[in-house]
Parts: sequence; structure tokens; C-alpha cells
Amino acid sequence: MDAAAWDQRYRETDRLWSQGPNLFVADRLSVAAPGVGLDLASGEGRNAVWLAGQGWKMTAVDFSEVAVERGRQASEDVEFVVADVLEWEAERNFDLALIAYLHLEEAALREVVERAAGWLEPYGELFMIGHDRSNLELGHGGPQSPEILWDVPTISGWLGDLRLVESVVVRRPVQTEEGVVYARDALVRARR
Repeated sequence: MDAAAWDQRYRETDRLWSQGPNLFVADRLSVAAPGVGLDLASGEGRNAVWLAGQGWKMTAVDFSEVAVERGRQASEDVEFVVADVLEWEAERNFDLALIAYLHLEEAALREVVERAAGWLEPYGELFMIGHDRSNLELGHGGPQSPEILWDVPTISGWLGDLRLVESVVVRRPVQTEEGVVYARDALVRARR
């Protein structure tokens, strides 16, 4: 999908994603010492806004003008940037680079991951969460195209000289009309 298609998706509803942070972002990063953070493909900025509330100085980048405007309305403490993460270049380094639910074909995702890893300060963390390939058969929701779903071993192999902190498939509860079901997400964390 391109930026115009995402703009349309955001226009069709008051809020496309939940207002609070991703479950695993909140769980893993609530104890992290705040620093300077980057949220790539941030959408409406739910994770960046939450991190800013935890004391982080956040930059959030997304190519949807509608999503970025919603993020700006939600928080004046986050620097929101309208840009394609495949082309955007950081002008500084970060203590945290967050990539949440960015689903691209493998070569494009790898390029974003490697660039984000290159923008980390010493001891900075790359934090990735996205729909795992196993979600197609064993989970709920998410993209239905296997070529854009994440694979933990593959992504872990792209980390170069970063030290792996966590590399697992996690279950995320999803409330549906029939009750709680579980999605399967890939969670990869690494530090410089």
C-alpha cells in the first residue's frame, strides 16, 4: 500500500489502532531509562506518544499525512515527520529505534532494519515487533500475505554486530466478539 491508500484507511475511522502502546512495547520498555528514541512507520504514534510520556525524546516517522496529523494532535512532545521510512535519513543517532508492525517484502524490511541499526548510539536498542509468519495458521488477524510476514530467525540474522537481547514468537491477546483469541508476533530486540 502507498501513502494515499493508508491516508484513506485512516480517514475511514476515528482511530485505526488502539490508543495505548503495544503490549510488548509497554512491558519491555517501561523499565528502560529514557533517552532519545525513533519510531519508524509510527502510524498515529501510539507507541511514540506513550514513550514520550515515559520521558523519552521521541521522533516518529510515517508516510501517512492523516496518521501524522492525528499523532500531532495527541502529543506536542513528539516530533512527527511525514516521510517514507524507505527514503528518510536520520540526522542524529538514537538510544532506541522502534519498528512496530512494518510489513514489507523481505529486501525492503531488511534495508530499514539495517539502516535503523546503523542509527543507534552505543548501547542503543533496536526493538522490533510485527506479525509472525506462523500467525497465518496458528494466530489471528494481521496481513494474510506470507511474503510480508516476519520470521524471527531471518530478522535475527540481519543484526550484524548488534547483541541479541530477545528473539521469540510471542502470543498477543486480541478481543473479538467471540472472546479473546491470540495473534502470534515476532519480537526481536538487540543492542549496540
